[in-house]
Amino acid sequence: MDNKKIGAMGEKRALEFLKRNNYHILAGNYRCRQGEIDIIAKQGSTLVFVEVKTRSSLAFGLGMEAVNHSKQQKIRKAAMNFLNDNKVGFTDLRFDVIDIVMKDHDSAEIIHIKNAF
Repeated sequence: MDNKKIGAMGEKRALEFLKRNNYHILAGNYRCRQGEIDIIAKQGSTLVFVEVKTRSSLAFGLGMEAVNHSKQQKIRKAAMNFLNDNKVGFTDLRFDVIDIVMKDHDSAEIIHIKNAF
């Protein structure tokens, strides 16, 4: 399976996971000149920007390890763009990472890191 399909499967799993955990999804695959945010959601009064990293194996390490300083800066800039363009009510915001390791087509291990950066 190619990386795009694995990524799409991971994002679908992440959306399902967030919905099961009472997050209200505001946007998926938000793109702007500054970068991309995989999922934007609200949990209560907290606005949450989520980066999803999916792997089919651990041969190259955990996906969360790929969310380096440069990637974090791009996500922050895209988040600022989203906030400037959208009037979303919130009292707090955070940046999370959801790390998914696909075990097979039907099962996956999901690690949700809140306040990842």
